[in-house]
Amino acid sequence: MIYKNDVIKIESFSLEYALYVDGNREAFRDAVFFDLEHYVYKKPICVGVFGACCYNNGELQVTQYMIENKKDSIKILEIAEQYFKKQKNENGKKYLVTFSGNNDYTIIKYLFEKNGIDFDINEQFIHVDLQKYYEKYVGVCTGLKKLEKIFEINRESELISGTNLAKTFSKIVKDDDYINRMSKDKIEKILLYNEQDIVSLFHMYINWNKYVSNN
Repeated sequence: MIYKNDVIKIESFSLEYALYVDGNREAFRDAVFFDLEHYVYKKPICVGVFGACCYNNGELQVTQYMIENKKDSIKILEIAEQYFKKQKNENGKKYLVTFSGNNDYTIIKYLFEKNGIDFDINEQFIHVDLQKYYEKYVGVCTGLKKLEKIFEINRESELISGTNLAKTFSKIVKDDDYINRMSKDKIEKILLYNEQDIVSLFHMYINWNKYVSNN
């Protein structure tokens, strides 16, 4: 398993621009910003990268796990369960912030059940899907990369298609030695891509009212 932990300093921001959730503009303090990279062929096969971050004391604390072989495809689910439980029970997190997160929810729920992991994130967290919030206020359904442009977010990572990611994870679960033939640069690009997704979620959340009506 590849593990990456990162800390990103966040410049000061105005609460007046933050998304209003449950009558609270500071719900982001109690939130996990969450995104999966995965492999699906007719049905979910595996989570390739689990990425999440939380805001604490002016910093985003980023946690990522990436599989290296087929055995890790089960281990990453166990780690995800432990992460969610810790954030809820020890750190008091109540919300999961995603972009078009129903897909990730469906995949991880299916894989949890398939592997005997008794944890339902729908019951444990309140889901805040920024794609749905945007569609509700603007009346248009859009993708994450287009919304980043609207929010003037300059992505550091290269764009990677879901198809290319799925092909990579397919090779990893079918060939235990494939990860050793992958360049470190490719692995870093995948992790950076996933990190950018979850960091973008945070920046869109706290700057929501600069770009989207929230009445």
